[in-house]
Amino acid sequence: MDTSWIDLRNGDPAYYSGCLKFMELAKETLVEGKTRCPCNKCKLNKWHFVEEVGGHILLNGFLKKYQNWVFHRKVNEGRNSFETPSGLGNAVGQDDMGELLRAAFGVDNSESHNESQGMPEDEVFYDMHEEFDFHCEVDNEFPSSNSGEEDAKCKRLMEAADEVLYEGCTTFSKLSFILHLFHLKCMFHWSAESFTKLLELLIDAFPQIKEFPSSYYEGKKIVNDLGLGYEKIDACPNNCILYWGVFADKDESHVCHTSRWKKVKEKEDNKSEKGKKICKKGEPAKVMRYFPLIPRLKRLYMSSKTAKDMRWHFEHKDDKILRHPSDGEAWKSFDKRYVEFAEDPRSVRLGLASDGFNPYRLMNTNYSTWPMILIPYNLPPWLCMKPSSFILSLLIPGKHSPGMDIDVYLQPLIHELKLLWEGVPAFDAHSGNKFKMRAALHSTINDFPAYAMLSGWSTRGYKACPTCAHNTNSYWFGGRMCYPGHRKWLPIDHPYRSQGNLFDGENEYGVAPVPASGIDILKELEKVKYVYGQSKKAQPKKISKKRKRLQGGTSHDEPDDDDGGEEEANVIWKKKSLLFELEYWKHNPLRHNLDVMHIEKNVCDNVIGTLLDMDKSIDDKQARQALKDKNIKSHLWPQSDPNRVNDHLPPAEYTMSIEEKERFLRVIEKLKVPDGYGSNLQRCSIECH
Repeated sequence: MDTSWIDLRNGDPAYYSGCLKFMELAKETLVEGKTRCPCNKCKLNKWHFVEEVGGHILLNGFLKKYQNWVFHRKVNEGRNSFETPSGLGNAVGQDDMGELLRAAFGVDNSESHNESQGMPEDEVFYDMHEEFDFHCEVDNEFPSSNSGEEDAKCKRLMEAADEVLYEGCTTFSKLSFILHLFHLKCMFHWSAESFTKLLELLIDAFPQIKEFPSSYYEGKKIVNDLGLGYEKIDACPNNCILYWGVFADKDESHVCHTSRWKKVKEKEDNKSEKGKKICKKGEPAKVMRYFPLIPRLKRLYMSSKTAKDMRWHFEHKDDKILRHPSDGEAWKSFDKRYVEFAEDPRSVRLGLASDGFNPYRLMNTNYSTWPMILIPYNLPPWLCMKPSSFILSLLIPGKHSPGMDIDVYLQPLIHELKLLWEGVPAFDAHSGNKFKMRAALHSTINDFPAYAMLSGWSTRGYKACPTCAHNTNSYWFGGRMCYPGHRKWLPIDHPYRSQGNLFDGENEYGVAPVPASGIDILKELEKVKYVYGQSKKAQPKKISKKRKRLQGGTSHDEPDDDDGGEEEANVIWKKKSLLFELEYWKHNPLRHNLDVMHIEKNVCDNVIGTLLDMDKSIDDKQARQALKDKNIKSHLWPQSDPNRVNDHLPPAEYTMSIEEKERFLRVIEKLKVPDGYGSNLQRCSIECH
């Protein structure tokens, strides 16, 4: 039969006629009403009804390499040249559980191997990709690197996928129905107890459902075989050590000598010298959840769809527009230094984000849980920042923030990142071969407090700016720390440099400081000695002697700040970050990023709070006195009444009128500004002006 129409465009009349002839031929080789779909999306790997196959061919196009229709022709007196996969007769449901399991375990069904063995070498083409030149070998195309335990899990799941939910059900299998229920549980935040009650209700309402899990625990045991679980790692409640690696069998911390186990009230038949509480072995005092990274990255390449998306950063055209980290100088600089890593488009770049939150929401509970989330930057920008693409790595429990001791909990992640830098074996479903998967941490993104925790640089006090470091221009101003000097980043001939009367009253003649490199930072960190853990014997607090302001022009006493004083002139680093154990981290030009949303929200809150005289207003008596001492005149104050500067309340001419406030609030209500988004607040303020 003529197959030249396959190379025509989809809208061509000859292409449409060829599709109709192919459909007539496919109807003669149906198996239980279905046939293999030869569209560019299914690629002969899926079975559909003839009507669906016709729609797929017209919409997605015909697989151009499928010229010899070995799956859609009759030989040997009407028998199909290839037997139907044995699982097709038992397969139920609209979900392709077989493909899901093959992607999860990195194997292909045995029937596909048998089919490829019976075909000539030039006909094994339907899962090849044009951009790769490789040969499909039966033993290596779909290699199984699974252990015996993983093979047993795959077999159990395959049986659950082939088992009907109840007799006569053609919509769901036992496995697909459980997965749908767990999906709903995650989407709508069902509790484990409510999930158990739902399963009990379903079993009571439909007695024909047999051997179905009757509780959340039993259902979870089935789903856990899919992998991607997490590990529970005990930790010292004082953040001294992690009971992992060489300390896995310890019963107490060698730093603070605190027991690993939770203290419980002793029973009447137990006698203790202390009398009230005892340490019961088996119930840890603090547990961290760790989600292994390597199997999750492997899973991204086990699906042909996500494996193709992971190459986007390499294949997209660089049009000199910054829309993705791969367009930035840090990414390109890393590629120049590590050429071998950059040559493989499958090498993974990761971003690390962390912040604390209260899991109890608005309840009056002081609690801070810290998740660590990894972002695969290989994906296109419309995918990499979607919640479904985030990889949860660590879940550090509270009650308090780990602070500088957060490195204790990063040890398992750093260990896996070291292994990924050397490379681990993986399977690429897009190209159909094995490869050595490597990964590197690109940078972190946090707000200022988390920035200090991960980097070790104190983001408080006089030297709070990580970029300016020891060259930070700061002074105490109006009861707050002020950081001027931003005009030094302007061109040397910019008019703003000589217009000090518009800023803090001083002209700017300095030049922008050069950020310290990782190698320079490591030299400074040689002087730093930090012991992890908050249970060290508390040192008596230094009695700070209040002293007059040396610069800034105010006569107020400075606050007691651990980051201030003479120690600032030497080393401000609190610790050597554990991230420096990564070989490439010291050469990374962009190690830490700041979350813009937090910064713009805080700035807009202060500006709008001052304009509307709200609680977050920064206009008070101390601020006005500081402006007066520096001889800075505000255009918002009435010049005829300079004595009003000593009043705490703002003058009538400074505050907004009632009409202006009402107009401002109407604009905000009209735009429906959500909490935490300063950009909308900025637009509101611009419109009101």
